[in-house]
Parts: sequence; structure tokens; C-alpha cells
Amino acid sequence: MDAKIFLGSTATTSDTRITRYSPYDGREVSHYYECDVPQTQEALRIAQEAAKRARKTTLAQRCNWLLDVAQKLRDSKEEVARTLTDEVGKPITFARIEVERCIETITLAAETMRTMHGETINTDAMPSGKKTMSFFTRVPVGVVAAITPFNFPLNLVAHKLAPALVAGNAVVLKPTPEAPLTAYKLVKLFIESLYAIPDALSLVYGDAQVGSTMVSSDIARVVSFTGSVPVGNIITKNAGIKKVALELGGNAATYIDKDADIAYAARRCAMGAFTNSGQVCISLQRIYVDAAIYDAFATAMAQETIQLVVGSPYDEATFMGPLINAESAQRALSWVQSAIDEGARPMTPLRVEGAMFHPVVMADVTDTMKIVCEEVFAPIVSLVKVEGFADALPRMNNSPYGLQFSIFTNNLALAKEAIEELDAGGVVVNDMPTLRFDIQPYGGVKLSGVGREGPRFAIEEFTEIKSVTIC
Repeated sequence: MDAKIFLGSTATTSDTRITRYSPYDGREVSHYYECDVPQTQEALRIAQEAAKRARKTTLAQRCNWLLDVAQKLRDSKEEVARTLTDEVGKPITFARIEVERCIETITLAAETMRTMHGETINTDAMPSGKKTMSFFTRVPVGVVAAITPFNFPLNLVAHKLAPALVAGNAVVLKPTPEAPLTAYKLVKLFIESLYAIPDALSLVYGDAQVGSTMVSSDIARVVSFTGSVPVGNIITKNAGIKKVALELGGNAATYIDKDADIAYAARRCAMGAFTNSGQVCISLQRIYVDAAIYDAFATAMAQETIQLVVGSPYDEATFMGPLINAESAQRALSWVQSAIDEGARPMTPLRVEGAMFHPVVMADVTDTMKIVCEEVFAPIVSLVKVEGFADALPRMNNSPYGLQFSIFTNNLALAKEAIEELDAGGVVVNDMPTLRFDIQPYGGVKLSGVGREGPRFAIEEFTEIKSVTIC
């Protein structure tokens, strides 16, 4: 099936048709049409005009629009899940979960917008003031440029589209080229809805030139990007004076205290490190373990990992499928080999077959090894022995990233200290740092980005505050 371009509500094509192959078995799974710069500029111009109409529509229409899409997505759940599995190799069980989360994200955005409001202000609160009727309200920014990645190619699109559209904006979406059909099917549901605002949503595919056109345009008033730090740097330098929301890389870490439940912690850490083949911004990469339980935890972690089912993403029992491509698997293997050369010890077998990279637990890792210092974005987790949380804390914080961290402990005082001292956008107590609920604020500090996602917080990013005073 072809994933077409949408210039506003009009489907079209281009002279460049590109084929997407399955990362699992190499089959042709989809095709998409790559845009050029003039088409991208046309999408932005259409969005600019559509935004004028969108801001005048009723909230009821916009909420009904989202709820209609959520219901249609629910009706086509299995088809969309299969498309996810075809394009990015996500195991079918987890593909279905992503579709469910996408439905929830869209529904949450509608429900949240119904209750978002401004507030009145007492302008006579200070001696220099006087009594007026003063309040502020939220208004749409106009046009949102949204750029999304391959690892959650459905739900992360929804995290941008749903809040932006329900707030009364128009959106130009550039999804990942690795999952063009997944994005197309979702966008088509929005465009074909009876409640749709004509031309309020455009879909463009393309390379860095297309992305640069979107980012640098004066038409877009917000750029919302999820992806790598290098691209995030380019966006901040080229966006000009507009809002920029960036969800970038991570190097998630956890601390296992000596009083933690070892079996539970190992089970959850295996889930956190290897879900989606480690291709998650908040994938658990570093585990700092109290020396008193280090050996016991390392053994338990290895046992949990070996039990994970790695194989065909179409098998209901599969936990881990392929990485996005064979190049990513070879890159990950080189990182593991580099750590072994420096003295680290693999506690699970090293197995790589094309894009299939079996999960690896590395013991005796030091702070200077590449697999600890940088984001691996692969199913590799490193164990580091520490002398308590006081030793672990500076090591956890000694990273250019700060997305999410966690701690496993039964010590309330230690948990409170972790919440206060860990330098991250999110802290989880007694579970993996990979834990994320779509209703929460989500985003990081340092190189992990700026701004927050989650329906309520994204709506705030996609609106402006307008202050009103009536004398």
C-alpha cells in the first residue's frame, strides 16, 4: 500500500516513490512519496490559511474530531498493529499495546482540552493597582511543525497531533521514513473524519531538506521534535524566534539499594532495558548496584534476560524483535566488543543475526566505557558496582542527558533523597526508569531536551497566553 502525501486534506504524490523493507525478513512492506521543498512550502501555506479557520471552530467540534478518530482507530486496531510490526519489527503484542496507548493519548487530549481554561486576576492586589476585570485565556499558536521518530511511530505522532489540533491549530507532520504507512493510516483517519477541519492537517515525507524547510519557516510558530541530539541542535540554531519543544536522547539509570527486592528489581530492569529492543529514549542503560548485593543481582538479571523470547515479531510469545536495521545491530555489537576489550564481562551470550540483536547484560562496567557514557539505543544494559547511593548519585548525574532515572529501595529517606537530587525530568521509585504513563508530563533536562509532552502539557506548548484587562 502506498503512503501518500497530504497537502492539507488533498492526497497527492511526487516523482520519488520509496520502498520500505521489513527489518525482520526484508520483505517490501510499504511505499511512500518523498516531498520536495516546494511541496513542503505549499503544505505550510495551506496550514497557515487553515489555522485561521481552526481557531474559530468550537471546542465541541474539535473534541468530537479526536474522539471520532480514537473510535475508528479502535475499530482498525489489528490492521494498524500489523502495519507497525511490518514497518519497524515491533512484536505484535507490543504493537497492539502501542495502538491502545495511541487511542488513550487522543482521548486524553480531548478530555483535557474540555477542562483547560484561563483564570481571573485581582489587579487591585497591590497599592499601585486598581480594580478592573482582568483575566487570561489560552489561544492557539497557529501552525505547528511536528517531526517524529521510528521507535513509537504511532503514539508519538498522536502526542503531537492530538494536543495541537484540539487546541485549534493546524499541523504539518513529517513522520519517520521508517514507518510511513503507520503515520499515513493515522493521518487519514483524522482527515476523513466527519468532524475534521478542512486542510488543518498536512503530511509530508522527506529528508533533512524538508525538515529544514519546516523548521526555518516563519509560518510555523512551534516546532515539536522527537529525535536525536545532533538534529535537535540543528533545529535550535535554525528555528528563529518561535517555540521549540525537543524530546531528545536519554541515558536512563537506576540504583539498586541493598535492601531492595532483588528478584523484583531484576525482573523490572530486564523489562526496562529490553522493551522495544532497547530502542526507547528512556530505555534502562545503566544499573548501579550496591556492592553488598551486586553478585546476587547480576545473576538474577542475567537469568531474567536469558528467559526473554527473541524472534519473529509476528509470534504472540515474542518479547524482542529486530533492531530497526542491521547497521544498528552492528553498531551495538561494536560497543559491546569495545567494553569487553576494556575489561567488561558479558553475562549473556552474544548473538547477532542481521538486525536481530539478542539482549546483553554487561558486568564489571566502568564509568569511562562508551556503553555507559553515550546513548546506546540497543538492548544492552550495564551493571556498575557502587558503595551505596552516595557513591551512585554523582555517577548517575554525571551524564549529558537527564530524561528519567529510578531507584529500587525500601528506605523512604533514600527515596526522598533520590527525588530531590537526581538531575532528570522524571524520577521513578521502585520500578524501571522506562515507566511512562501518557497522562504525565514527559521530557528531560540538559541534552535530553526542552519542553514537555503529555496531553495537558503539550497543549500548553501549542497555545499562547493572552492577557485581557477591561477597565
